Amino acid sequence: MTHWPGHAVLQVPVVGLDDFVRGRFQHHDPDLVGISDLLGEDFVHAHVTVLGPFDALPDRHQVQRLAATWAPFDAFWGRVASFPNGILHAPVEPASSFTHMTATAQDAFGGVKPYRGQFDVSPHVTLDAVAEGVDADTVAAQLSDVLPLAFRAEVVDLVWYEQGATRLVARIDLA
Repeated sequence: MTHWPGHAVLQVPVVGLDDFVRGRFQHHDPDLVGISDLLGEDFVHAHVTVLGPFDALPDRHQVQRLAATWAPFDAFWGRVASFPNGILHAPVEPASSFTHMTATAQDAFGGVKPYRGQFDVSPHVTLDAVAEGVDADTVAAQLSDVLPLAFRAEVVDLVWYEQGATRLVARIDLA
């Protein structure tokens, strides 16, 4: 297996979906199961990506200044959907607060394109991938005790993803 160099991501953790998403990480790629560098803080796999990937860790002070411009907000997940590439996800409603975060983060870190420009920005939590016996309906059934989920976004995480070295680097309160 080829070792890729890793990357950093700014993301909003979604604790209510983490048990399911962590299980899928353990199933699909256990080398990407993360740990926390922060005492008393858990690594949360379920997340909405704000901006990434960064080839190197961005300056934490710049991330803190940016997070200070974002106010906490409410979000909601009510269904499971599939992207054309087979990624199963929970779209967030409304998407506008996350879209705003991505736009302002991209302005602050001008050299970073969301998803390296490969995908449109569509705020969501990645849940799984379509496979034999796995589709939006089966995942929705597995999450029937969790969805719908109301959520308050209050922090942004700076995470480093690398096989065998995935970790929570910083958790920063929104304004």
